[in-house]
Amino acid sequence: MTVVDARPAVRVGPLRTIPNGITIIRTLAAIAVGVTALVSGSMTLLVVAYGIYWLGDMLDGLAARRLHQETRAGAVLDIVSDRACTAVLCVGLIAFVPEVAVVALVFLPSFMVLDTMLSLAFLCWPVLSPNYFHLIDRRVWALNWSPLAKTVNTAGVIGAVAFGQYLLALVLALAVLAVKLWSVVAVARLLDRDGRA
Repeated sequence: MTVVDARPAVRVGPLRTIPNGITIIRTLAAIAVGVTALVSGSMTLLVVAYGIYWLGDMLDGLAARRLHQETRAGAVLDIVSDRACTAVLCVGLIAFVPEVAVVALVFLPSFMVLDTMLSLAFLCWPVLSPNYFHLIDRRVWALNWSPLAKTVNTAGVIGAVAFGQYLLALVLALAVLAVKLWSVVAVARLLDRDGRA
């Protein structure tokens, strides 16, 4: 494993960037449409809200990389915004499809608590975002923030739910929970190893 230099972390900002603007707009739009879907009882609007969230999430990351505007502040904003969108949209999904409640009981704590702590752990090292955690530990990165992991960890569960495969969604959510628990222990060891605990 690579030990990262303990010098002061990279800069936080700037805050006013195009990617951060996209993150704010997609978050406000997805939450507004999600709440409207819940109030009006429209599954179609809920699907639109999920679309806004996912498309916006892809766009802000793409813009950050293409425009060379990746920042630690932007990474934190993205992480927090993802949780805000997921909380609202998951409540909407449970309201429309009560059969997913058991899946949500596993998925929400995993994503909202464990994954949040894992995703914010990058702040303990001088890297820009969780996308660069491979510089700290390749296994933790591969299981949590590699392109494949990002797809499987959330889209796999939601995709299974979308196709009415609730048992598969539950199995995937439990697998993701196991990965998150292992990763939390691994990151705690890394913090101790690097004197950052």
